[in-house]
Amino acid sequence: MRITGGKARGIQLKAPKGDTTRPATDRMREAIFSSLGSSIAGCRVADLFAGTGAYGLEALSRGASKATFYEMDRQALACMKQNQQAVLKCCELPTSAVNTVARDLYARTAGGERAELIFIDPPYDDIEANLQRIFAKADELGSKDASVILELPGNLSPEIEGWQIVRRFGKPKRDTPNAAIFERS
Repeated sequence: MRITGGKARGIQLKAPKGDTTRPATDRMREAIFSSLGSSIAGCRVADLFAGTGAYGLEALSRGASKATFYEMDRQALACMKQNQQAVLKCCELPTSAVNTVARDLYARTAGGERAELIFIDPPYDDIEANLQRIFAKADELGSKDASVILELPGNLSPEIEGWQIVRRFGKPKRDTPNAAIFERS
């Protein structure tokens, strides 16, 4: 797994051993970021259920100004911190370009700057039961014109009140990772 584009292209990302995280594939991220194009430049990013931080770090590599990472797993956090340092160094970004929130996402209340781009890659086992709750948190953390990129199992086609899918990536199979870009309706 590596950064697929931008200044940090090719940097290998560390991931914890085991199956506690399910990092977004290079191919999936490459397709998503190709679709987003230059809209990433200068934006603020939130990476929910960040794991290795691949989505937020990819955004920083491609020109985002700041990324906030939300993750609770200690092993994932340790790997993410190493990944953050590598990308910050390569992109010559200040440490203030990253913020890591290491506590329960749902207990966190929004404050400060709102994100224009929100990446959500939740545990697949919990996604159906918690999708409304996850998008409520995206509402809280995002700007009024925020876009949400949700990674989900291929067989899900969620309908979220106040949001609409504007682009879908992947194949409609249960065990195949897919992604969808949502915008406010």
